[in-house]
Amino acid sequence: MAYSAVMKQAIGTVRATLANQGIGMQDARFARHGAHEPDADAPLVLVACSGGRDSLALAAVAATVCAAWGVRCGAVVVDHRMQPGSADVAAQAARRCAALGIDPVVVRDVRVVDEHGEGGEAAARDARYAALVDEARRLGAAVVLLAHTKDDQAESVLIDLIRSGGLDAIAGMPAEQRIDGVCFARPLLGLARAETTRICEDLGLAWWDDPTNGDAFPADEELPARFPLRSRVRHTLLPYLSAFAGRDMATMLADGAALARRDVDLLERLTDDVFARSVRIEDDGRGLRASIDVRALAKEDAALRFRVVARTLALCAPGSGRRHVEAVEALISDWHGQRGVQLPRKRTANRQKHVIEVCEDVTHANRRHRG
Repeated sequence: MAYSAVMKQAIGTVRATLANQGIGMQDARFARHGAHEPDADAPLVLVACSGGRDSLALAAVAATVCAAWGVRCGAVVVDHRMQPGSADVAAQAARRCAALGIDPVVVRDVRVVDEHGEGGEAAARDARYAALVDEARRLGAAVVLLAHTKDDQAESVLIDLIRSGGLDAIAGMPAEQRIDGVCFARPLLGLARAETTRICEDLGLAWWDDPTNGDAFPADEELPARFPLRSRVRHTLLPYLSAFAGRDMATMLADGAALARRDVDLLERLTDDVFARSVRIEDDGRGLRASIDVRALAKEDAALRFRVVARTLALCAPGSGRRHVEAVEALISDWHGQRGVQLPRKRTANRQKHVIEVCEDVTHANRRHRG
């Protein structure tokens, strides 16, 4: 079969991604033309598929690469049950994956609960990743492929700049990351949404468009505030920026993210070393608590101190923001006997001599035990 230029490009990026995970052609027989079944113990690659154009294109490309290399290819379809008819959409996505020769195809229903007050979109993302991690472990998958494109990367950068800022925001989504021990990879970050659309059209694949994306609205009409932020950034902000700048800002932002990601990765490796030397984490039966060695951390650059404190709070007081990190870091860099820092999840950070303890707030604990 003759592939289009964009299909060839996508095949190349998926091959490179799998090769980076140590996955390649499994046997010399797969170098020969003809149909070959992968061995039962061949590595399993899972595709997270929503039924949209991006994930269906990725499923088709991954199925092609895996079949050529003797690698097993599966798919997981997550039904968030947040829209009427979502079960039908998930079932249809599963059928389309199966028609591509993908096996196994798993549909997972999840319950979306906004426990941390971060909004439905964030809660859905957390539930989705938890389901993907669970299925990857259950099936013994070597890697889970996510269909984020260049456009998604640009949107993520803008959203993170709106919500937080900093170098990590500019760096966007990593091409590869581990979540709870499971490897996730994004091979399509170099392709635009228009190119995944073209792949689906070339292969005759029908896709589902999420109505919350606002695709039905005219391009020159701003999406109402009831739509998710990501949809409003996609439909209104990013096109406006491109028109204002007179260039493709999705490509500019995505390319900039790739450069910033290299810097972030270096900082994270340095943070790993400093964290190991200056922070002790333990489970006290009520959650994780941390002891931060002030003297060890005070010697480090401010950028590393900030990252070590941020990582500590992410573990021991999830939901902590920049102001919490800055306040705890001030217990190191600007110590003048100030009181402890109140943190989310009824946690506090208190300095005693040369140690900062991040643990359950004693006031809350005493009140709970008296009750």
